[in-house]
Amino acid sequence: MTPLRGQVALVTGASRGVGRGIAITLAEAGATVYVTGRSVAEARLPSSVRRVPCNHSVDEEVARVFQRIRDEGGRLDVLVNNAWGGYERMVEGGRFTWPARFWDQPLWRWEAMFGIGVRSSFVASQHAAALMVPARHGLIVNISHWAAQKYIGNVIYGVAKAATDKLTADMAHDLREHGVAVVSLYPGLVRTEAVLAAGVFDLSNSESPEFLGQVVAALATDGKTLERSGQVLVAAAVASEYGLQDIDGRMPTPLTIEDV
Repeated sequence: MTPLRGQVALVTGASRGVGRGIAITLAEAGATVYVTGRSVAEARLPSSVRRVPCNHSVDEEVARVFQRIRDEGGRLDVLVNNAWGGYERMVEGGRFTWPARFWDQPLWRWEAMFGIGVRSSFVASQHAAALMVPARHGLIVNISHWAAQKYIGNVIYGVAKAATDKLTADMAHDLREHGVAVVSLYPGLVRTEAVLAAGVFDLSNSESPEFLGQVVAALATDGKTLERSGQVLVAAAVASEYGLQDIDGRMPTPLTIEDV
């Protein structure tokens, strides 16, 4: 089945993890898929996926990504904003700083999460809107997290994810009359390379990175997705609505804020 045949998608931050899984699934669904990332040239991706090395903190590099999309097809149907920053250098000077109280957090993490994470979603969405609005068609998916609604990890992470959800809601306000939908998508525990390597997580209710791609593909082909625009969606709950199974045949149980 190739429900996205003829459509064009861009997945940012797709060198590994969630972004890579989404890109693989969208390509399998028939879309022409572009991916970005600083190390995307070495990523394990299908040969059909169009790799565009890009540092999302450099606006000129982002602009070149969208110029290539214009030059090669002139349309964009799906944008998945997955590029993020602030996860690097969790250990500094022998100290694990990720769970530190806000007064002990390194300031570079704020700059990374807002400058690369939230800002990269905004900038990419600006470029995407320039293609989607004239076509009166499109879907923008901002990968977000329950940390927007509940203290998880640290203050900076929560504020950045809350900003992502607010970005979704307000962009939806501007785009709704133009037929373009914007949603925030919450994964559950995803079996990324980092999660598997850690070896400390209970994976009994986990999700593959490709599972997120199935959800994005389903939203992109649902004629009623505009009705969800501006909303926060839990990936496993949406999958349950569509009857989607993970690649291992399981149906992950949707998490609630109490579960997280």
